[in-house]
Amino acid sequence: MASPISFIKEVREELGKVVWPTREQVVRSTTIVILISLIAGIFLGGIDFIFTKLMETVIK
Repeated sequence: MASPISFIKEVREELGKVVWPTREQVVRSTTIVILISLIAGIFLGGIDFIFTKLMETVIK
């Protein structure tokens, strides 16, 4: 079993190998995720509204 200190050293070494995204890439990806989430929310909300009105019409 490895000691906690050697584990931390290995973790730091592995994190050094990671290719981190640039700020521009993070902002672009975040913007895309937010836009897609908004579009999906508006779409699903609209579908829900339509089905609710349809069911109100059918039930009454």
